Amino acid sequence: MSAVVMHLLVYLPLFFPLPAALAARPLADRLEPRLATWLLTASALALAGLSCAALGVVAAAGVVRLPLAAWAGNWSAATVRAGDPVSVIEALAASVVLAAAVWAGARMLWRRMRALAAAAFEAACLPGHRQLVVVDDAPDAYALPGLPGRVVVSTGMLDALDPADREAMLAHERAHLSCHHYAFVAAAHLAAALNPLLRPVATAVAYTVERWADERAAAACGNRRQVARAVGKAALATAHHPARRRLPDAVLGLLGRRNPLATAGPVPRRVAALLAEPAASSTPLSVPLLPLAGAAAVVGSSALCAFAAAHDLHLLLKLAST
Repeated sequence: MSAVVMHLLVYLPLFFPLPAALAARPLADRLEPRLATWLLTASALALAGLSCAALGVVAAAGVVRLPLAAWAGNWSAATVRAGDPVSVIEALAASVVLAAAVWAGARMLWRRMRALAAAAFEAACLPGHRQLVVVDDAPDAYALPGLPGRVVVSTGMLDALDPADREAMLAHERAHLSCHHYAFVAAAHLAAALNPLLRPVATAVAYTVERWADERAAAACGNRRQVARAVGKAALATAHHPARRRLPDAVLGLLGRRNPLATAGPVPRRVAALLAEPAASSTPLSVPLLPLAGAAAVVGSSALCAFAAAHDLHLLLKLAST
């Protein structure tokens, strides 16, 4: 493969997240929520990792030019400089961007670990041993991940809902715990930290986990309209009662996350989806092939470009070693 083609291929994985970002909201609205969550999260992680790998190849192409690297690797620095299309400035820029991405990813991962630990500690400190905990507070309801997780509901929220609405609300919160939705949101945030182009995907995942919990609640209650009514009533009840205290970032609630980066989709979108016909279930015979093929094409193309660039660099070093 020519040096010019290699030079172009190595940068393509940095921009493949763009089509994923553009398609994130349409996929979140049209796909079955569980499938959308898995597809968006897995694609985001793969694209973020491949973009970092491409930056690593560019940075490595600058390092192998150095005389010390040539001496340590026993290859000809002159041959590498003659065949390497990556300039020193490009390699330095890639190194800086890669270091920033790794730092942002490590920082996000540390924050998520702390949030999960804080949520688990708070869940363990709540009174009683049952999953459901009722607290005297303004209208609120949320799930605390932990061992075991807890569902926290305030007296204000219980007063705002009738018994059928309470059943729907509790089913929604229990779905967050049983399906480990906090892990999907954390993974999507990690991908967005590594590559900011994936931030719309993280926002879409925060919405699809809420839709996933809505659908689980509708299946448990046997009434989609009841869940839609519960979501609407909860939104009205909390409209004039903002949260009195900050909760860990791992907390998920009936009205969405409390993190400004990836707040859940607007309540009207969720209510409209519940009032509409349910999306096709993700059975082997009904999985939509077009979104899966599109995601596979984007991720596969990104992987192919990163691998081709790394392979060409390997061949150049092999040539320089002879």
